[in-house]
Amino acid sequence: MLKLDLNLPEVRKVLQALPAKREELFEMMRFDVKEAAAKYLNNLMNMELSFFLGRDKYQRTFIDFSERNYRNGSYSRTFAVKGLGKLKVTVPRDRLCEFNTSVLPKFNQYDQSIQQDSVLMFLAGVSTRSVELLSEKLLGRKLSHGEISQSTQELKEAVDRWRNRDLSAYKIKYMILDGVNFDMRISDSIEKVPVLVAIGVTLEGQRIVLGFQAGDKESATSWREFLKDLKRRGLSAQSVVLGMMDGLSGLEAVFKDEFPKADIQRCQVHVARNVITKVPQKLKKKVADELRDIFYAGSRKKAWARYEAFIKKWDTEIPSACKSLKNSIKQCLAFYKFPKEEWISIRTTNMIERLNKEFKRRTKPMEIVAGEKSCYTLLAFISLKMEMSWRQTPVGKSPVRQPWFIEFTQNS
Repeated sequence: MLKLDLNLPEVRKVLQALPAKREELFEMMRFDVKEAAAKYLNNLMNMELSFFLGRDKYQRTFIDFSERNYRNGSYSRTFAVKGLGKLKVTVPRDRLCEFNTSVLPKFNQYDQSIQQDSVLMFLAGVSTRSVELLSEKLLGRKLSHGEISQSTQELKEAVDRWRNRDLSAYKIKYMILDGVNFDMRISDSIEKVPVLVAIGVTLEGQRIVLGFQAGDKESATSWREFLKDLKRRGLSAQSVVLGMMDGLSGLEAVFKDEFPKADIQRCQVHVARNVITKVPQKLKKKVADELRDIFYAGSRKKAWARYEAFIKKWDTEIPSACKSLKNSIKQCLAFYKFPKEEWISIRTTNMIERLNKEFKRRTKPMEIVAGEKSCYTLLAFISLKMEMSWRQTPVGKSPVRQPWFIEFTQNS
């Protein structure tokens, strides 16, 4: 056995050199691990061939020579393993070409966890191009744009099943509706494609994404088809008692047709913004304060009295702003019919605005979404993530948020 003797000065010299050689040390460790992993796979495949042939290497048997199968060399191939990178292995062969190893997949060049991680990176917000650039360093093998796209294809069937799932098990009392635009590749051109989105609130206060589909958010026909599709999937028109929306053209009338028992709550933030834009700069703060007093009154009766006082005071000076408020006030105060602890959640469309904001944040690195199905895959993943966070804060038990007028001034 080789014995290595080092005196104290020599030990000190070796330790002092370690910081400068640290990366080389780790690289040697990685190389040794890769060699050990390749050797392990080689031994495993050789054992598998021995079991297939019924005898070990060089072992003689008394089988008729014409029926005997035996080893016939090997061929080299590479196989990437997560965290290790590409391993160079030798796959043994038999004379009759009957042996197929089950240790390594026949056509795959990397283990399944690399594929799974690339999909997770894509869904978590990393663009396809970035995944391609980072895959070799993070996963051990460089994945092409085509391989990443092919991996995400496998999700699309699951996404389609989720988008078309049965809704009859959910007892939905409130619905929030909105549309969001995406720059999407359609054939050979880039188009701005709106996607209609619906969130439901169950009797227990849990929020779920009911569905989304491409369609013109300014078109009553698109909204009608979208709502009818939700009902075909089992959503009960009888259980829905309130729909929250921001005054999109044609949406309110269509919603009332499809859900006749439901009231409509128009988003107070959008109404306030529309009113304030028609007010001179010097009066904006004062008018915003008085709108806040209307919308945050302790009862519908008080809110209506403050509204009438507002119109009486300002109708002559800012008639356009007053007309805008008159057209929306009834729908703005619909929330007073429902439990007080839920008012802060149902007076605006903040729930769906937050979801749409997450949609845009996730697709921003991509700049262009590669088609409708790719868009649905991303939105399904984001929706499921949001639902998990919503479980912690049911409607009616959510922490107090910023008042709408603060949100308005921050966004102006």
